[in-house]
Amino acid sequence: MKENEVSIKLDRLDKRIIRALQHDGRLANNELARMIGLSPSSCLRRVRILEDAGVIRKYAAIVDSNKVGLPFSMFARVWLVGQDAETIDRFIEAMKELPQVVECYIILGECDALLKVLMPDLMSYRTFQSTHLTKKNGILSVKTDLPSQIIKQSHEFPLG
Repeated sequence: MKENEVSIKLDRLDKRIIRALQHDGRLANNELARMIGLSPSSCLRRVRILEDAGVIRKYAAIVDSNKVGLPFSMFARVWLVGQDAETIDRFIEAMKELPQVVECYIILGECDALLKVLMPDLMSYRTFQSTHLTKKNGILSVKTDLPSQIIKQSHEFPLG
């Protein structure tokens, strides 16, 4: 937890606020308050508490990757050259610097990391892989999967 974040227990109203904002982060406070059944000042106070606690980390636009020229989502399973802290840290820092890597997870399982990489075409990915997914960034091996169809993609968490 960051030093400015506080611990918070979510109640029914907090969860309703979060669900509404996950669905539409551009809701005006007055509209959100009406939907939740709170006064605008109470609703705003709760939203600020959720933000200060780090429950709501930020607000962002969800962009269609196809419409901005990045139709290829590649999933790269990565094996590192070692499990030592220096290798892992080098890999993490390298991945943070690559805008093409939109998601990066250290994995407990067969591989060491999983990346989601957005690309305009397959040749661009091949160039990216041979340039960045290499030993200089602590990588031993990469296996890439290309999804043929997106069935479900959500940014909304299932809150009780």
